[in-house]
Parts: sequence; structure tokens; C-alpha cells
Amino acid sequence: MLKKTKIVATVSDKRCEVDFIDALYREGMNVVRLNSAHLDYAGFDKIVDNIRQVSNCIGILMDTKGPEVRTTVCKKPISFEQGDKVEVIGDPEGITTHDRICVSYKNFARDLNLNSDMLIDDGDLELKVIEKKEDFLICEVQNTATLDSRKSVNVPGIRINLPALTDRDRHNIQYSIDKKLDFIAHSFVRSKQDILTIQDILDEQESDIKIIAKIENQEGVDNIDEILEVAYGVMIARGDLGIEVPAEKIPAIQRLLIRKCVEAKKPVIVATQMLHSMIKNPRPTRAEVTDIANAIYYRTDALMLSGETAYGKYPVEAVRTMTKVAQETEGTKLAANDIRVPIEGNDLDVTSFLAKQAVLSCEKLHVKAIITDSHTGRTARYLAAFRGPATVFAICYREPVTRMLSLSYGVWAQYQPWNDSRRGYFIDALLQLIHSNQITENDMVAYLSGSFGEGGGTTFLEINNVGKVLQGGKNYSLPTFND
Repeated sequence: MLKKTKIVATVSDKRCEVDFIDALYREGMNVVRLNSAHLDYAGFDKIVDNIRQVSNCIGILMDTKGPEVRTTVCKKPISFEQGDKVEVIGDPEGITTHDRICVSYKNFARDLNLNSDMLIDDGDLELKVIEKKEDFLICEVQNTATLDSRKSVNVPGIRINLPALTDRDRHNIQYSIDKKLDFIAHSFVRSKQDILTIQDILDEQESDIKIIAKIENQEGVDNIDEILEVAYGVMIARGDLGIEVPAEKIPAIQRLLIRKCVEAKKPVIVATQMLHSMIKNPRPTRAEVTDIANAIYYRTDALMLSGETAYGKYPVEAVRTMTKVAQETEGTKLAANDIRVPIEGNDLDVTSFLAKQAVLSCEKLHVKAIITDSHTGRTARYLAAFRGPATVFAICYREPVTRMLSLSYGVWAQYQPWNDSRRGYFIDALLQLIHSNQITENDMVAYLSGSFGEGGGTTFLEINNVGKVLQGGKNYSLPTFND
């Protein structure tokens, strides 16, 4: 385990060889993101098959597009000058030209108002609506820019009345179910209903896929509490978010969303342009290094790379750089800045209480590692929320749980098929931690488990010396151990 902060890397079917994915994994990648805006099913198949040849611990995240608007295909890049006039029309099948920009939402013109600002390609091209016709808009170009095919379209302050799921999203969700992927990251989540719409589909087919809510507009920020009630985790998608709300508000929103997720014990990912310069350059800027460090200081679970690994010139170096920055930053975090995770009210349960005590033991009793066995991953996620300094070693009785935990801070998850030798699991975990140089026989470890077997919940916390446990053999016994 190279670092505690997890890394999500976007991979393209143009570069997804087994050796390439293995190189990213060895440098610290934990989850692969599939960008459905740029992939077809043949591309999905190629990437997924190659990931599974590398490791059963790599999570796979399908990125659906949600209520997103994009420009259509253009035959070649189009240059615009400030002051140019251009029609904008909702025509998903149309070809975009210099005189007419076609977008993927048919009723686009109806939803916009006179003087609305339109930002295309993350704001590279800015238009203003100067005239509104029945089914199209006449806009004035506000800056010199070049437009290519299928670029994002944002209209700050305007709610686009698209359904939460497009037909393409539904097909991609079905693909994810059929291929037993691990996460669906849904774009432009506005309320908990957007999540529940997907959850209903998953429940109908008894799928274990977890939903990550991508927060990309003010409505999603405003409704974060209700979204966290139903989502597995959150992605702070700063690209579209930085277009939909003023850029100067992004740092405060990022801190707020991370805090909300930690308090709710839900994984949180910070995304977009973390190492953007490394798409073309072998070294990051100091600002990018600081951006990564600040996200970790704020207590994020994971960081995401997009173009850096999808099509950049230095993908392996980008993951390596992020890992190095994470390693250094994790060692210099101040405990005084830790986020208090509440365990009162509805959260007052045995698992929360014991998880907090296990993390506190790292400081008070110098515990070097926390071991837990897990059927659902809940105890490990709770331990991650407290952001302790010790590695959390999760023994997972179901293989998918191993990958669910690939987004949780500080969790090293290993799949172990269920059998009666719980003592064997525990001893094997100790030996793996010793072999990886994370503990020695002189160290103390904590063990969180349950007395009622598989799926019975966490009921006790044991703290002991590693060497004493190993020497005790069968004389060392806990409620879960059978001879």
C-alpha cells in the first residue's frame, strides 16, 4: 500500500493494454474510470477485460452523463472571432458549422432566455443570447476560440429540463450490471431523486453497484444533505462546477462537500485538472502539487485523473507524481485540522463507537494497524471516515467488497473466501502487514470484528501485541475463533 489517499484514473480504449494498466496499478492507481462520452461498448469490453487480467482489487467506475448538453459533431475544428453571430439549435443529429451550432438537447432554445450566457468546452467559447426564435437562438460570440466536436455546453443559472437519465445512460447502466462493474458516477446530480432513479434500476436486478453522485452545479451543492442520504459517495467534479458557479467559490465548495461526506462516512473524490499540465509536460506545476496537497489536507478520500491518463503523454508519470505528493502530504497533515465525525443521534451505534476508539488507540496506545473482517465493507468505511494514521486492513468475504473499498481512505482490502478459520484470517492479515513492512512483531494492532459470524455486525474491539498473538497460536482466542 503506497499511500492512503486513493487514485482514480481515466483510461481510454486507445491505450488500455494489460501492461499499461498494470503500470498504473503498480504506481498507485486504485480505480479505473470509463468515460461514457467517448467510448462505445467494444471499447468498454476491451478496457474491462484487461483490468481484470491485472487485479481483482481494481475498482471500475462507469461515468454516465446525466442531464448534460453537448455540441454535435463538426467536420473539422471551427474558429470563432469575437463579435461573430451564430445560431444555436437543439438538433442531436445535426452537423455543427460556423453558422449553426447544434446541441444534443432538442428543447434547448425553449429553456434559455434573452441575454443568457452560454459557455462551451469548459468556458473556452462564450456566447450571449441576443435574439430568441421559436426553435433556435441567435448568439454573439464573446471571445476568440476554436470549437471541436462534442464539447460540453453550460448555461450558468439556468435549469435545463432534461430527465435525470438519458437512453444512453440507461444502456450504460445495464452494461455495468451485466459486466458486474463496481461504481456508477452519475453526472449533474441535482437531488436525491436523480440517485433513486438509478437505484431502482439496480434494485430490480439485484445489483451491488454503488452510485457516486457527481456534484457539478449549484443545485447539487444546495441539496448535498439529501443526496448523501442515498448516494454511496460523491465526486466533486470541478470542471463543470467551475463553469456553473463562479470560479472563486470552488475552494469553499470543495471544503464544504468534503466535510459533509466525511461526517456522513461516505467516500469523496476530488476531480478535474489535478495534474492538467502533465498531459503535455513530464513535470507538474507547483500550483498543481499544492492543489493535490490541499485536497488531502481537507481530508478527501480520493483524487481523480482525467486527460492525464486517458490521452496524455505522461500517464504513468502522472500517477507516480500523485502518489508521491500523497505520501508526503499524508505525513504532514495536522491532527488539529481533523473533521469531527459525529456518532450521536441516529448514528449512535456500536460500529461507529468502536471504529472511533480503534482510531483513537493509534494515538493513545501507538497502534500501527487496524484489522477488520467485513461482509459489507461498512466497518472499514467507518474507520476510513475517522482518517487515522494507521493502515486499515480489511478482510473481505465477498470479492466485490474489496473493490467497493478502493475509494475509502487508508483501507487495504483483501478478498478471503469465507471459511471457519477466523483465527487463520487474522494471523494471515498480521503476516501480510509484516511482509509489507507496515508493522513489526513489536507493534500493537487493533482488531474489529463481530461475535455472530458473517454479516452479524461489529461487536468487539481487541488490541494486542503482534508478537504475543503470533506466539500464542491456538491459545490466543477471540469470540470469532473456532478451533
